[in-house]
Amino acid sequence: MSYEVDKKIATKSLQENTAYLSERLGVKKSFDVIQLDVEYGGREMALFMVDGFVKDDILHYLMRYLSELTPEQIEEHTLEKLLKTYIPYVEIDKTDDLNTVVQTVLAGPTALVVDGIDQIIFIDARTYPVRGPQEPDMERVVRGSRDGYVETIVFNTALTRRRVRDRSLRMEYLQVGRRSKTDVVVCYLEDIADLSHVEDLKNSLQAIDTDGLPMGEKTIEEFISGRHLNPYPVVRYTERPDTAAAHLYEGHVIVFVDGSPSALITPTTFWHHLQHAEEYRNKPIVGAYLRIVRFIAVWASIFILPLWYLLAKHQELLPDNIKYIGIEDAGQVPLLVQFLLIELGIDILRMAAIHTPSSLATALGLVAALMVGQVAVEVGLLTNEVILYLAIAAIGTFATPSYELGLANRIYRIILLIFTAWLGVIGFVVGITGWVIMLSRMKSFNVPYLYPFIPFNYRAMRDVLFRAPMPLKNRRPPFLHPQDPDR
Repeated sequence: MSYEVDKKIATKSLQENTAYLSERLGVKKSFDVIQLDVEYGGREMALFMVDGFVKDDILHYLMRYLSELTPEQIEEHTLEKLLKTYIPYVEIDKTDDLNTVVQTVLAGPTALVVDGIDQIIFIDARTYPVRGPQEPDMERVVRGSRDGYVETIVFNTALTRRRVRDRSLRMEYLQVGRRSKTDVVVCYLEDIADLSHVEDLKNSLQAIDTDGLPMGEKTIEEFISGRHLNPYPVVRYTERPDTAAAHLYEGHVIVFVDGSPSALITPTTFWHHLQHAEEYRNKPIVGAYLRIVRFIAVWASIFILPLWYLLAKHQELLPDNIKYIGIEDAGQVPLLVQFLLIELGIDILRMAAIHTPSSLATALGLVAALMVGQVAVEVGLLTNEVILYLAIAAIGTFATPSYELGLANRIYRIILLIFTAWLGVIGFVVGITGWVIMLSRMKSFNVPYLYPFIPFNYRAMRDVLFRAPMPLKNRRPPFLHPQDPDR
């Protein structure tokens, strides 16, 4: 059954309007939905609100101000006088659609129904339970701002506008979800961003047909990106306002979702997920060094296990001077099984750490070190070499700035390991070739995922590999098709 309802026009009868709103809002069924019947200026009125969403001090002030009205003050042109004179508040609006009133009240604003007026007045004196803008755990920096996005969309847009004081900054409001009517904001710089991409993104958001967005921005990503069997992310998440601002100035488009502390950056390439704010909070040479180290860690997280397995099983491929990296005693359990067991063990430990209270995290680490490190080797379940190279791969995964990319690389690492165990050198080469082909065929909103590697652009690729000094970054990325290419 469709949840969409037809427009319900308000009448001048207070009783008819309040009866409809009371039934649709479930006033007598939900304790937190309040209908407050009042009389101001000799005229009966009703206030509809959700307890917990209303700023009590603001509403008390407005009610006290209205209580001083006389019948003569609102006898004629009542609606205009209330809106322009007698409701001293910034955010007020009106509508004649009662179903719109229902959705608006559930979002937080207060509705004022007045007898004799066929329009409902909105007073947006709402507040939400919210935590402070603390530094996000996933994107910490040694030096830099310590504020991060929160679960309230208005706070997030304010944090962004604080850093982007540009007259062309646009925050376009949408609602997504037939039942939830979740607030979504598309943010971009009108003088820089590719407006065709903005329109495509808004059309994709408006085309989402689902009840609600309980998982926030993650649900939106799955609707607008497709490729559900492909683990690689085509949008980038960030919880840092400075990171979002930097991408806005490049020409990207940001999507904020109410209830989510992460913003979506579109479009993005594979290389965007390997960048971190820490690189730009240090001197250029230091930032370039950090980026190179990060790249080495990411490549190690993907390829070191399959490569070592290949060399361990085919030691004839090893030159004599590096024979020591092979394995002397493979143990009682096949190497492939050892790798798969420890991969699953690392993921189990990661999930256990998420669900473990912080006060017990140290105990969990000790148990993991004893079980996986010492006991597993002593009983012959694992070998020292397997633990060593898996530890290197795990560190590389944790060094990946994008959590989503780290998980995708982990899945591909297991697939490449299985291919290598199955077909040897051929499996290793075919696995890497298939991975490159898969990524090269991907697109993020019509942008090639591996750009500027495929298709190749020397200048852009140089900027990807090496962190250039900011005075030299005087051009915006060409793949974004910015209206103003010069910075």
